Amino acid sequence: MTEQQGVVIRINGPAVFARGTSAMRMGDQVLVGEEGLTGEIIRQEGDVATIQVYEDTTGLRPGAPVVSTGEPLSVELGPGLLTSIYDGIQRPLGAIYARSGIYIGRGMRVSRLPRERRWRFVPVKAVGEVVAGGAILGLVEETGLIEHRVMVPPRMRGELVWVAGEGEYTVDEPIARVRGDSGVEEVVRLAQRWPVRVARPVVERLEAEVPLFTGQRVIDFFFTIARGGAAAIPGGFGTGKTVTQHQLAKWSDANVIVYIGCGERGNEMTQVLQDFPELKDPKSGRPLMERTVLIANTSNMPVTAREASIYTGITIAEYYRDMGYHVAVMADSTSRWAEALREISGRLEEMPAEEGYPAYLASRLAEFYERAGRVIVGSDGEAREGSVTVVGAVSPQGGDFSEPVTQHTRRYVRAFWALDKALASARHFPSINWSDSYSEYVQEVMGWWRDSVPGFDYVAMRREAMALLQEESKLQQVVKLVGADALPDRQRLILTTARLIKEGFLQQNAFHENDAYCTPEKQLRMMDVILHFHREASAAVEKGVPCARIMELEIIPAMIRMKTDYSCAEAERISKLKEEVTYVLRGLKT
Repeated sequence: MTEQQGVVIRINGPAVFARGTSAMRMGDQVLVGEEGLTGEIIRQEGDVATIQVYEDTTGLRPGAPVVSTGEPLSVELGPGLLTSIYDGIQRPLGAIYARSGIYIGRGMRVSRLPRERRWRFVPVKAVGEVVAGGAILGLVEETGLIEHRVMVPPRMRGELVWVAGEGEYTVDEPIARVRGDSGVEEVVRLAQRWPVRVARPVVERLEAEVPLFTGQRVIDFFFTIARGGAAAIPGGFGTGKTVTQHQLAKWSDANVIVYIGCGERGNEMTQVLQDFPELKDPKSGRPLMERTVLIANTSNMPVTAREASIYTGITIAEYYRDMGYHVAVMADSTSRWAEALREISGRLEEMPAEEGYPAYLASRLAEFYERAGRVIVGSDGEAREGSVTVVGAVSPQGGDFSEPVTQHTRRYVRAFWALDKALASARHFPSINWSDSYSEYVQEVMGWWRDSVPGFDYVAMRREAMALLQEESKLQQVVKLVGADALPDRQRLILTTARLIKEGFLQQNAFHENDAYCTPEKQLRMMDVILHFHREASAAVEKGVPCARIMELEIIPAMIRMKTDYSCAEAERISKLKEEVTYVLRGLKT
């Protein structure tokens, strides 16, 4: 810690103004007051600094000391992150609870990583090799699901002059030394630090060609998200934002999950903290927490720490991405984060923009979502692919999607999953509205679908299904006026097929063993049967078969039940329904 010291001259909630800080820099982390409250310099005007304090400033008085740590607000990265539960500035809540009970003590200093624990390190590099930032020096088994790859810190390059042998080490013990071009040797430890507001460097950004497969049909088939992509889940209270993110965390094919509870109600966050340790990873049967990092910053915690929490989470995600893992970040919710920006901006007496949000709301959202990506990382000769996929929940007041946070978010995400209160009230989950939602990744991932399940034209099937849903939406306006019975048979058939798509395909039971997760093959075979039914039924109607007779067929309930009647391993059997549909419909008499 440096000796740079200033004095508090004014306090306005979490915004503290200090004099005598000319030697400090923008972004420096500082300790404020006798208790050493954590803060960050966000404005420097001559000898006066504006400090954003991440703890409760009650009782702080003018004249209190301000001491700079000489480094920006940073997180500590190393073995022990997984299975941990942190607050917005990476303080482990379990360790805090052990020391101070249910309340976080002001100025409390707690080790971010387990200091005493010894990790078994297995080196993979030899002395004399030239290494650069991102090079893997050795391996540590962090959990039963994730192998921690100990890397050379970014921007470090040189000759490896010493590497520790296989054995057990703490995060603070040296495990290698690298001599740079200047001849200066730098020490590498199991743990490293990185500023949260700076994106970690990458070698190359890749196209979003591979979907983050979630097993949720409405997302994967209709509104897919690519690995390294960004999506928004906007919805009012009770529409299922948190539950949808839980499903993605459990079933998506991401290797690591970073869940950020940003400003949510305490009871909701408590449920997350209780549920996640109980969840099992469906692929291995081991606890899901073994590949999860939780960041809990509830609405009654300091509002400034809420603002920092999403940067803490995305930095941890980038760290595991650099190891070559595919990481999914669940931010719940970015609206609460934006509200924190609004409150801080008001304390700083900045000119407000629309609905009181600061004018830089859009640029801050862009900074966050642009840190998503599918990239090549690592040093020369050992480049590897990793990705960070961001799914941000948005909580617009009254479900109004025209409010600023939702509108600005739409500019920076390419998948938009609009939750519908009416669908949620009708117990249709996931309650993603197929008329208001969209995905710009469909054309880019079509090659993956073609290679994964040969014999099906994913894009054509999706286009045909969406056309039926859109036509049904238009017809519903007429039905409200004259009733379904007044429609011609061709249009009544569209209503029937759309009901099949909605109830038999889009609706998904998270608690049914056959329906909680759906493989690509099962999804395409289910939709193939439904679309085949519509084509065969349309041909029958053209021949004069009344639509009422078609609607009474027992094959229709069978198609609705196929999502639960057949497991993913039995997906091929779904195609037998297609043969039955052909037999039944072609056997109808006019």
